[in-house]
Amino acid sequence: MENTLFWLIFFTLGWTLINGSKVEQNFMWHLRKVPRVVSERTFHLTSPTFVADASVVLKKVCGIECQKELPAPSLSDLEDSLSYETVFENGTRTLTRVKVQGLVIEPTQNITAKGASVRRKRQVYGTDSRFSILDKRFLTNFPFNTAVKLSTGCSGVLVSPSHVLTAAHCVHDGRDYIKGSKKLRVGLLKMRNKGVGKKRRGSKRSRREANAGDQTEGSKENLKGRATAGRRKGSARGQRVAEGRPSFQWTRVKNTHIPKGWATGGKGDATLDYDYALLELKRAHKKKYMELGISPTIKKLPGGMIHFSGFDHDRADQLVYRFCSVSDESNDLLYQYCDAESGSTGSGVYLRLKEPNKKNWKRKIIAVYSGHQWVDVHGVQKDYNVAVRITPLKYAQICLWIHGDGADCTYG
Repeated sequence: MENTLFWLIFFTLGWTLINGSKVEQNFMWHLRKVPRVVSERTFHLTSPTFVADASVVLKKVCGIECQKELPAPSLSDLEDSLSYETVFENGTRTLTRVKVQGLVIEPTQNITAKGASVRRKRQVYGTDSRFSILDKRFLTNFPFNTAVKLSTGCSGVLVSPSHVLTAAHCVHDGRDYIKGSKKLRVGLLKMRNKGVGKKRRGSKRSRREANAGDQTEGSKENLKGRATAGRRKGSARGQRVAEGRPSFQWTRVKNTHIPKGWATGGKGDATLDYDYALLELKRAHKKKYMELGISPTIKKLPGGMIHFSGFDHDRADQLVYRFCSVSDESNDLLYQYCDAESGSTGSGVYLRLKEPNKKNWKRKIIAVYSGHQWVDVHGVQKDYNVAVRITPLKYAQICLWIHGDGADCTYG
């Protein structure tokens, strides 16, 4: 009954608002031409110390009203913020300067800067409306299997066979890389094979599984769960996931990209607009991933709703899904009251819209969940859970990170 109710709510979101071709046309992915971000020059930097403490809430955040008083950023300002740091597995670090091509700067455009002071945290508003995904049929299938867990305690989302999109603050506090990020790992949801506990040491099958990925962290827990599953009466597929306790395959991160708009190195405050990072995995996965999309305005969100799944700390190792309406927006941020706790930050915020000239609907990542902030909105201090929107420029930058300079990222 619970599963039926859950999926009724989930799928109804995309259909109840479609009453005609005109409405359907509005809730569609529209490809648009985006500027091109290209690498210009790369410099070697001193290795980071990896001593910063993880922090979700910024000291100062400028809201919608505050942003109206800011001048539009110049091209050089944008290029400086979109330049990026790369930290590698061996602890070395580089800075890459970029150039933006084909950009038409709009006079009304602005970015978040300094503003309101921090107050108390409140990430769950009223009745908790989150869903824990416990059924193995959903847990390891799209779209939920695109959610990943970081060894630093955050969440992320698979956006290619080798890349994870997450929040920048999950690995960097704006001045330095946080503790534990030097040996950063990503946990991918996976099925537990039946009868693993009975395998002989050194068998060919065991060696194949060992070579399939780095499973150092949590190996004792996984083996214990697999042995238990092997003794149970299972399905014909011989696969099982423990009820409410997902199993993870841990993979090392090869390198991490962070925009200079966030990684200021102490030269100014980190800007919430750039709270996103891309992780390249040491080993590619074979799972279905979520493609990137450019964030539409609130009016073009079906029911004004967004969705995301992550690993909230108050629900130990459970994947938690939620959806809610967006309350307000700026050029770079979505302000909403989606119930979420620490641990879910870095989750990919997605929409399900219709593909042009096709009958099927498609989910795409349009923002990264950043966490709880107090912001200045129309002269009033309000607390929101905030997501960083994927704008055309950010889409082009992330595309550069994933595919390199030779990639065709003209439309998104």
